[in-house]
Amino acid sequence: MKIKEIIQVIEELAPLQYQESYDNAGLIFGNAGWEVTNVLLTLDATEEVIDEAIARGCNLVVAHHPIVFGGLKKINGRNYVERVAIKAIKHDIAVYAAHTNLDNVKNGVCRQMAEKLGLEACRVLQPKRGLLKKLYTFVPEADVEKVRDALFAAGAGNIGNYSETSFNAPGMGSFKGSAETNPYVGTPGKRHFEAEIKLEVIFPVYLEGKIVQVLLAAHPYEEVAYDVVSLDNAYQEVGSGLIGELPEAMEEMQFLQYVKQQFRAGCVKYTPLRGKSVKKVALCGGAGSFLLRQAIAAGADAYISSDFKYHEFFDAENQLIIADIGHFESEQFTVELFYHILTEKFRNFAPLKSTIKTNPVNYL
Repeated sequence: MKIKEIIQVIEELAPLQYQESYDNAGLIFGNAGWEVTNVLLTLDATEEVIDEAIARGCNLVVAHHPIVFGGLKKINGRNYVERVAIKAIKHDIAVYAAHTNLDNVKNGVCRQMAEKLGLEACRVLQPKRGLLKKLYTFVPEADVEKVRDALFAAGAGNIGNYSETSFNAPGMGSFKGSAETNPYVGTPGKRHFEAEIKLEVIFPVYLEGKIVQVLLAAHPYEEVAYDVVSLDNAYQEVGSGLIGELPEAMEEMQFLQYVKQQFRAGCVKYTPLRGKSVKKVALCGGAGSFLLRQAIAAGADAYISSDFKYHEFFDAENQLIIADIGHFESEQFTVELFYHILTEKFRNFAPLKSTIKTNPVNYL
């Protein structure tokens, strides 16, 4: 098995196009064409983790946080990032990161958090825009089902919990081929009219190349007429944070104790209690203060995330409870997610979970 096969499986769930502009997800060190000896899964690719990979015979480290965010002008070991780079390259260890692209998919990092709390009916808290496109193409009536099936098989036509969605509009197309053409219907040099179906399907942006390739292969015409347009629709399956509901409402302090236990948190920083039960819960892995307004607008009773600054706690304004559980604590189950993704796809493959606790924060 090659590294690129591991990467392909992860990016089927979390395409790189879903990462934030500041991020650096993807293959950071190494060659995608290398054969995999074994994979070590971790939250952070620290020096200790690279040492563990060497000791356990792993030549691929899959991490949540990229070890390199910005450009490195010099690599001489002055800091931990440069030392990791030197050691990984020296020992032919590839390092791959799935970060905000994995945060932003509905079944990603936030889903792991939601499952630890048993949340139900979860939806993306802040869906992203600009991640959807629509294909319009024109197909002879007799061939429209063949083309439609091919587009669906390539991933087009999914809207929320519905699949195989499309729209048809009948019409009459015209064309005239030159002497060099070999048209599917009609005669070169003569204008031809053909009853056609205008077929419309929606798809996520990262599939555009595949969608167009499949269209050209399935369509009977020598020259295929089609349009691809960008949509501003919010993509309900991709975005920041999740919101769901507990199976049963909980008293506030009981809920906070439950959160502390489930996330094995050294402490939970929280805003004043409101004297109300907690039923609807919003959450976001990592630094999530930017979603506080969305959590309030969605009617959440509590918002679980991390890295809130002092004055940001005031912004709750008694409309919900903020529960800051710590950055590492909110994302620690990402290793389990990586493990599930890879073992579901490769049944006879056993990636290793790192034994190194990479949390740089300690509690007294």
